[in-house]
Amino acid sequence: MTPIAYMKRTLAGALPIFAMMMLALLTGCQPKQDAAKPDVSVAPAPDAATLARLGRAMFFDVTLSASGRQSCASCHDPDHGYGPPNRLAVQLGGPHLDRQGRRATPGLAYTLNATPIWTHAQAASLTERLTETDNPPKGGLMWDGRFNSLHEQAGAPLLDPDEMANESRAAVVAKLAATAYAGDFRAAFGPDVFADVDRAFTAAMRALERFELDDPSFHRFDSKFDAYLDGKATLNAAELRGLKLFADPEKGNCAACHLMDRRADGSHPLFTDFQFAAFGVPRNPEIAANADPAYFDQGLCGPKRTDKADRVAYCGMFKTPTLRNTARRGAWFHNGRFHSLEDVVRFYVERDLKPARWYPSNDKGQPVLYDDLPPEARRYVDHVDPPFDRQAGARPALNDAEIRDVVAFLKTLDDGYAAPPNPTRSALSTIGAVTSMRSR
Repeated sequence: MTPIAYMKRTLAGALPIFAMMMLALLTGCQPKQDAAKPDVSVAPAPDAATLARLGRAMFFDVTLSASGRQSCASCHDPDHGYGPPNRLAVQLGGPHLDRQGRRATPGLAYTLNATPIWTHAQAASLTERLTETDNPPKGGLMWDGRFNSLHEQAGAPLLDPDEMANESRAAVVAKLAATAYAGDFRAAFGPDVFADVDRAFTAAMRALERFELDDPSFHRFDSKFDAYLDGKATLNAAELRGLKLFADPEKGNCAACHLMDRRADGSHPLFTDFQFAAFGVPRNPEIAANADPAYFDQGLCGPKRTDKADRVAYCGMFKTPTLRNTARRGAWFHNGRFHSLEDVVRFYVERDLKPARWYPSNDKGQPVLYDDLPPEARRYVDHVDPPFDRQAGARPALNDAEIRDVVAFLKTLDDGYAAPPNPTRSALSTIGAVTSMRSR
């Protein structure tokens, strides 16, 4: 039988069947009043307030950790700007709370709902890139900007073996299903939500995200400096001097990265530009991982972030943190190297002027600058922006008294200031003078 004949035969036999099928379909399309309604289960979409309430319960819940003794708030304490509540360089975690992390815990207040996604905007023209100063990378969450959303970031500590140390998403969901608020979780996301691990875990991360974005405790704006901006408080002499030194591009130059102007919508400043910088902070012997001479935390280059490992110019770059509540910390920089805010400011001033004070010496008695970076990455440490533009023997940008004044100003950025009822001086004149100083 030829192919054409076979086709004709097949079509001929199929026609009666086709007609019967069409009749059945047409009949089925007719409405039936007594037909049973299909059972379609649609997961509810909880509102923002419900999400935030569940997220808050999770944030303070120690049972969600492998140890049963650690919550998000254990490292991100509300009384410390959602930063660490102690002076440890890095926090302890793991199933027995005896595993040391490798980076200092960042504060969560103020910046989460303003952080842009990670980007590195560059000029399209190669000539411009070669002849003009390149823009630094910007944005993303964590010290290395590796997460672009809070619901992505929120899962990392829950699963990190050095933090809350859950073995899997399923382990987190099982713990969540056993909590006192599991019923509220089911009411918000559906009675069978815990049957689907990925769905439940995603829902939980959305709830944490909503709490961290919406809860007023993350953006209080009630520091002495905020009251000063609103004309409801005065700064004392040391704080005023520190403010001016902080802003002066020829002195502290702090405001170049820790932006202090009101934002575009008129809200108070966040004291960060969200950009990345390499300052060559000394290696911290308090971190056990640093006992290995081959180990280096290079920020954007890894080891936690892996997608920029081949960009050597990024190595050693960490994101600029907000300075709000900085005086409440017990350890500063990504590796918690310093335990005194005065030492932090002094390091900025003296890094290249008195390197022997900050870095160890080699077998020839010479200081090994930027020793927390591999040799090939040390050339990318910032030597351009004041006060890092000075060489050994030059006059420091700030003297000891001025360093103390800058610290006095930084303390005005802590939350919880009780403003007096009748301030004696408005902030407007001083802020105007400071703005003019930075633009000269």
